[in-house]
Amino acid sequence: MNDHAHDLACVRDATARLLNAVAQLDNASLAESSRLPGWSRGHVLAHLARNADALVNVLEGRPMYASAEARDADIDNGAARPLETQLADLRESTERFRAAGDAPADWTRTVELRNGVTDDAARVPFRRWGEVELHHVDLGIGYDLEDLPAEFLERETDFLTRRFSGNPDVPATRVTDGTHEWTTGRPADKPEVTVTGTPADLLGWLAGRRDGSALTTDGDALPKLPPL
Repeated sequence: MNDHAHDLACVRDATARLLNAVAQLDNASLAESSRLPGWSRGHVLAHLARNADALVNVLEGRPMYASAEARDADIDNGAARPLETQLADLRESTERFRAAGDAPADWTRTVELRNGVTDDAARVPFRRWGEVELHHVDLGIGYDLEDLPAEFLERETDFLTRRFSGNPDVPATRVTDGTHEWTTGRPADKPEVTVTGTPADLLGWLAGRRDGSALTTDGDALPKLPPL
């Protein structure tokens, strides 16, 4: 069972780390490319602010975004703003998410995300935690996958292997860091391939942040994963 109160606290800690790091930047560095193709650092920050508001919508029973086009336009329009404006927006949207998370609610209810995806309300704080941590890495400002909290690495790996579980285009795969293991991909009596690596390298591959070249495989080649 997900502990939404614990995850909300983790979101606050992760956001504080992000804001402290971003505050050391300048306007010119925000215009530079992030690690996400086609996005500047300003795009990443604009997305993080709008995602916080989108998850408030989810928690309060509204559509996550008005439309895919509106989501993309909000990110593009917000990308070129100066650092001070970006920080203020992220702080304010973070506070709105905090308030929505702290409000009395039935955390066992089902909520709807994008594209008809549904989940338990109690998982929304963890989803926000993932947004903050991974996009902090995507900024390319000295915070990398190896810096992620161990709890987050394990739980996000679990989340992503579950996401690919049952996918007929992904071979039956055993994923292990030598201590923990997960299975993913299409159903099979036994894994077609075992993928082994450090927690950071495994998560990087599963999340599309690394090409998997640091991983080792047994039984077959490294599976090609669909985009998230």
